[in-house]
Amino acid sequence: MAEIHDVTLTPGKDDLVTAWIGDQRWYAAKGASPRLHRVDSWRLDDPAGEVGIETLVYRDEAGPAPVLYQVPLTYRGAPLAGAEHALVGELEHPALGHRWVYDAPHDEVYVTQLLALLRGRVAAQHGSRSWTEQPEVVGAPHPAWPREPSIGSTQVLRGEQSNTSIIVQPDAEHAGAPAVIVKIFRTLAAGENPDVTLQGALAASGSPVVPASVGHVAGAWQGADGGSEHGQLAFAQEFLPGTTDAWRVVLQELAAGRSFAEAARALGAATAQIHAGLARVMPTTPADAAQVEHLVDAMRRRAAVAAGEVPAIARHEAAVGRVLDAAAAADWPALQRIHGDYHLGQVLDVPGRGWVAIDFEGEPLRPLAERNLPDSPLRDVAGMLRSFDYAGASVTPPAGTDAGAWVAEAQQAFLDGYAQVGDDPRAHPELLAAHVLDKALYEVVYESRNRPTWLHIPTTAIDRTLQEAAP
Repeated sequence: MAEIHDVTLTPGKDDLVTAWIGDQRWYAAKGASPRLHRVDSWRLDDPAGEVGIETLVYRDEAGPAPVLYQVPLTYRGAPLAGAEHALVGELEHPALGHRWVYDAPHDEVYVTQLLALLRGRVAAQHGSRSWTEQPEVVGAPHPAWPREPSIGSTQVLRGEQSNTSIIVQPDAEHAGAPAVIVKIFRTLAAGENPDVTLQGALAASGSPVVPASVGHVAGAWQGADGGSEHGQLAFAQEFLPGTTDAWRVVLQELAAGRSFAEAARALGAATAQIHAGLARVMPTTPADAAQVEHLVDAMRRRAAVAAGEVPAIARHEAAVGRVLDAAAAADWPALQRIHGDYHLGQVLDVPGRGWVAIDFEGEPLRPLAERNLPDSPLRDVAGMLRSFDYAGASVTPPAGTDAGAWVAEAQQAFLDGYAQVGDDPRAHPELLAAHVLDKALYEVVYESRNRPTWLHIPTTAIDRTLQEAAP
């Protein structure tokens, strides 16, 4: 534990963060001027006493709805070699002198102490009181993880949109130990993060189709009403080196004109294993009339948003309505916890192990409470079918290979593999069509706002799905 100096910093920490946060990939209100209000903070001790480690929690009101951000920082008395890209800014401390302030995931001292907290070996410290622990920020080591992580090197992954992940390689003394990947949740919400609960539950059951869990950090912060909100701050799991995600595998096979049917069948079986495992370790619920109405009404709202975003979709209003009406009248299987954002990029091809699914956080644009509700496994199935379609539109196959036929073969093989382990999705044609259509309508909105040149991919799928579903 350490002494906290009650001094005025020049510039202030909040000023530095406000000037820096708008350029980060995970900042949601792109193009707006950040309006940050600090709602909480907590610290970790550096055993060497050289580096200050502090996590700040901000509520930002720059966008249409407030967003809560987690901003871990380290304070150093000299520049951190090789971390110029992670520099948040510099400030003057009346007692400690000139300080360099860094985005903490890029600082090995922070990563080391965060893992120690996560494994229950150190305690978090209060953000504004000297020599005081913060009992509301605690580590929760996963009981199935066999050993304490050793740290030889750390590397922050580039390109993530909503979180920051750090690969932690073991030191030379523990060269045979598994590597670990630590995910820092940048956007916070009260409640359980499904990335933690779902993967942890599957890992505890011994499932081979998810990485082993190492543990997580849970915390609390001041809510908008002044009360205390609780949620999860970070999560660590087994890192699987030498892997390739299924998206890249599919693009390689299609570009070479090689059939993906056998691998797609195995992927379908692995997907059904995930759903079976989640149904076994997490609660399920019968799909009663009220729940079906709620789910179909959400599909209708997404269809309306898509029609408002892309006027050409409006001409399909009657046909879309018929598909959703058929889904509302259908007999739904039980609802359960699902992956929630399932596509080829969320599955790894692990040598000697097969397909392994990652990132169970769900669609990041949906509220956390909504992502934690039971849903239909067909939502995941539809997400993977749409992902195959995107792959077919992203690569030009060699002469003699028809991309459409290649995709159709892979999709049917995926469904065949799923049916070998679970309930055949094709036994519920009205529901499968509705979920595929719903996913494509979601894609229309995303592509219209972010990649207009890709808009033809989901609009073509909508035309095809409605033709196939027509009486």
